[in-house]
Amino acid sequence: MNYKVTYAIDSLDTNPTIKIFEHEYEAEEWIFNEVKERISWIVEHSPFTISNKEFEEIEEYEYSLVRIEEL
Repeated sequence: MNYKVTYAIDSLDTNPTIKIFEHEYEAEEWIFNEVKERISWIVEHSPFTISNKEFEEIEEYEYSLVRIEEL
């Protein structure tokens, strides 16, 4: 079974990244790595220190932008 992952930049993104994976674990691994990279970029470019609570909120928001569908 194939899995389609859609990952938007934000909630209004009209052209999100779409990837197709053969196995669920591949999709989950890709999502984990992409979320990690986006969070890392946000933290590195923030002019302020990010608290643990803020980090968790950013992570929650990033995962809310991901959709997985079975094809």
